Amino acid sequence: MQQRRLMADAEKQQEEAEHRASPAGAVVYRAILNEGRDELERPTAALAWSGLAAGLSMGFSMVGEGLLRAHLPDTVWSPLIVNFGYSLGFLIVILGRQQLFTENTLTVILPLLTRRDASHVRNVARLWITVLLSNLAGALLFAMAAQTVAFDDGVQYAFLRIGEESLRGSFGATLVRGVFAGWLIALMVWLLPFAESARVWVIIILTWLVGLGAFSHVIAGAIPVMYLSLGHHIAWTECFGSYIIPALIGNIIGGVALVAALNHAQVVAGGHGEDL
Repeated sequence: MQQRRLMADAEKQQEEAEHRASPAGAVVYRAILNEGRDELERPTAALAWSGLAAGLSMGFSMVGEGLLRAHLPDTVWSPLIVNFGYSLGFLIVILGRQQLFTENTLTVILPLLTRRDASHVRNVARLWITVLLSNLAGALLFAMAAQTVAFDDGVQYAFLRIGEESLRGSFGATLVRGVFAGWLIALMVWLLPFAESARVWVIIILTWLVGLGAFSHVIAGAIPVMYLSLGHHIAWTECFGSYIIPALIGNIIGGVALVAALNHAQVVAGGHGEDL
């Protein structure tokens, strides 16, 4: 009787230990892989509407940052507070399950890495193009809305400053900063499946770091730069050539090469590749 009780206690302790333990990398990989497969099965129209919603929602990153800038003193410590506003758009998009291009540099690449055929390449290209264009369309619409009387002069000036700061640096510097942004956003996606009650904090902390580091995010950063173009402060060629294109290239490198490919490699090296 005593022995049975000891065995039962040992089994209970083992179950509790497994419950409390962090999930294995292969488990996280499979969760994101399944999500990516689901996304690739969505119709193009559904992706486009969701991508448009995400582009519009990302505008609230500029609004959150602009409002905080307008109401805080311009001191050395103010960026530490101001960039919490940058997280606002990401919170809306991710918790609202809207399609954001930089998330898809991880989720839909994993199915492609497990099944490298022409069909998967075409499907990933379809999703990427649809989501990117609809994100940019939503971003443009929000930048147009930000030109209206909805925001007072102080906030409008803050929007201008955000856009001007996004354009600082060369094509190469924006690209490298884009690599870090894509890396951090893809890492955030990797962490979210098992973050549970910490999901909001994972989103806030990592996107706050993207904003604080002035890392180039192709959608969040495009909105204040489009704002400059709409106000005739810069040409559209500069908007795309100096920011959107290098940020896009950097985001893809950061998400695909530094997160998707490396995490795929670790799972395959661990002997789980044949189970996927």
